[in-house]
Amino acid sequence: MYVPEKWKMEATSDIQQFIQQHGFAMIVSSDLEASHLPLILEPNTAKQGVLYGHFARSNPHWKNIVGRSVLCVFNGPHAYISPTWYDAYPAVPTWNYITVHAKGVVELTDEATTLKMLNATISKYEPSLLEATDESEGFIPKAFEEKLAKGIVGFKIVINELQAKQKLGQHRSNADQQGVANGLANSTDLDAQQLFNYMKANNIGIG
Repeated sequence: MYVPEKWKMEATSDIQQFIQQHGFAMIVSSDLEASHLPLILEPNTAKQGVLYGHFARSNPHWKNIVGRSVLCVFNGPHAYISPTWYDAYPAVPTWNYITVHAKGVVELTDEATTLKMLNATISKYEPSLLEATDESEGFIPKAFEEKLAKGIVGFKIVINELQAKQKLGQHRSNADQQGVANGLANSTDLDAQQLFNYMKANNIGIG
């Protein structure tokens, strides 16, 4: 990925936080096959972290990537940027976005690890499904969970390379940055609003 210095996300901890917040990834193998899957990051297991996920067993993609390098693409908010929002003139339209690329080799996980990471995925997005009560063992019964585990193939990817890009107009003047922030904030487009919220939360690209 082309990442100019002015748009590079440097800190591994910041990149890992982004992955944890935007965990739905596109996994691309060398034969240009791709799968779209939620991934769980364990940030402290290796130098740059380890990604865990699972394929449906019926998805043939997993059979072709064991022991091979893959690219995992995590996309964040993105939106069209109008040149009319800039203070400077003339200007051209562009697109602002945040994305992370993680590379590593695929290894299959055993049934216990796969089940553990399946529960970690559920716990991240809807933990109440795993909560047991006096009347119930949780929304997903253990017997059903074990049956479900047989229909999936768990894997992990030890990350050996991370690239992260925040193209948010940081290089422009304060007036231009404020104009873009105002344009995004006042837009009725959901993508624009999400991008503005990200910029505001991270204090990036707002003059």
